[in-house]
Amino acid sequence: MRVFTARAIPLFALWLLIISSMGSVASAQSNSAVEKRIVDYLREHHVKPKQPVVVSNLLNNVFTGEEERKEINRLFNVFFKIPLFVVQHKVATDRIPTLEDISRQFNLSVAGEADVLLSVMELDPRIPKFMTRDRDGGEILSVDIEAVKSDPRFSQAIERTLAGWSGRAAPEFTLDLFSGDNISLKDLSGKNYLIYFWFSGCPPCMKLAPYLSKLQEKYTDSNFLVLAVNADRLLGLNTTDKERAAYIEENALRLEFAHSNREMQEAYGNISVYPTFFLVDSKSVIRKHYIGYQAPEVLASGIEQILGIE
Repeated sequence: MRVFTARAIPLFALWLLIISSMGSVASAQSNSAVEKRIVDYLREHHVKPKQPVVVSNLLNNVFTGEEERKEINRLFNVFFKIPLFVVQHKVATDRIPTLEDISRQFNLSVAGEADVLLSVMELDPRIPKFMTRDRDGGEILSVDIEAVKSDPRFSQAIERTLAGWSGRAAPEFTLDLFSGDNISLKDLSGKNYLIYFWFSGCPPCMKLAPYLSKLQEKYTDSNFLVLAVNADRLLGLNTTDKERAAYIEENALRLEFAHSNREMQEAYGNISVYPTFFLVDSKSVIRKHYIGYQAPEVLASGIEQILGIE
């Protein structure tokens, strides 16, 4: 079966087209009923018979509705980012992410959805063979980091995000605050802070935000700040200032909120997985770099280390 012809664009190629045209992640919002139909179809028509996915067939003959196409686009985006997330998670935590970790990171709400996407990935000849999985449960057993790093489709993104941030000087930035003022690296000189990259509707971001607010309150007297850098405008999401303000008020979030911009996004490695964190000490040196959802105690431990709290 051919998966790449002039009329049958391969799954991975279309993901690349979508990513390059958007320059960002898609909104994490999904239609659960449509999502389930797509996942069930992939499971029955591709995973079980072990047939590669041909995108043109999905879009032209199977899922032609507007909501269906929107959900497929979201899943395409997720698919492309999973190898990056798996490698980044392994390097950052020395632990292979579970199917639950992947589901939580990418807002996969259908039972078994992460397993289906990984299975589709294994069938795509253009994705490097970077993992082995348990035949029964589908969990990832081993990760070949070099296989992803050496693939030209992933190498640049991996190099940017795994560039060895610890011990490096925090890159310069100037951001517009939600309040209308601005903030720069120089304004934070002498302060310990956590840069928190997020976007509206990001499931792991929404889960962690209340805890980050508690950390801000707990350590304010210890010269500590959480700078919450929102990527909505940069990613082209439709969330309005009013909706962002309502989210902050409803959740009683007490953080320093700012809008991301292209310059900062690039300076900090072209953020592609949300949330991403940079823990910076009072000398403006990056001490920790966290990618994706982090257990609250992990963040607290890192903060206490730079604050000298035992």
